[in-house]
Amino acid sequence: MFMADIAGVRVLYTGDYSREEDCHLCAAEILQFSLYFNSEKMAKTIRRLAEKTPEVGETVSGFLVKKAFTYQIMALDDLHVFSQLSTENISQRITIAYSGAFGVLKHRLKQIFESVESFPDEESEGPAFRVHERLTVKYESEKHISLHWRSDPISDMVSDSVIISILLILILITSYC
Repeated sequence: MFMADIAGVRVLYTGDYSREEDCHLCAAEILQFSLYFNSEKMAKTIRRLAEKTPEVGETVSGFLVKKAFTYQIMALDDLHVFSQLSTENISQRITIAYSGAFGVLKHRLKQIFESVESFPDEESEGPAFRVHERLTVKYESEKHISLHWRSDPISDMVSDSVIISILLILILITSYC
């Protein structure tokens, strides 16, 4: 199918390469029109965020939830009230086989990370330390250490970095022995 302009007359050719006679239709006159869309978006603050009216230029922090064609900004605590979403805290733990000295591990991690602090662990008798106040490294036995953290994007990145650092320390220890 194609449009042909013959002597100022537009003709739509609908040949389909069959033995039936081809059909020629005159094109319909179509008026041009334009559609304009408003690209502004408005979001309503609800419940706790709506208690205080923000000043001009003040930042409002919360979750942006889109329902149909409306937007709402709400606090994390209000999320389960106004939507079917819920939030959970996930605590993660990994145990790594580590037979090196716990002090060496702490020293190496202090060289890599800015914040490594010792603290007494009430749950176990062994020493423990925290990395960036997000990840706890505990001495479990002569052959194991464990890492504990509450899952969020930053803590997960810190834990990944510490795990890789521990594995690299183990490679260095085994390569020198």
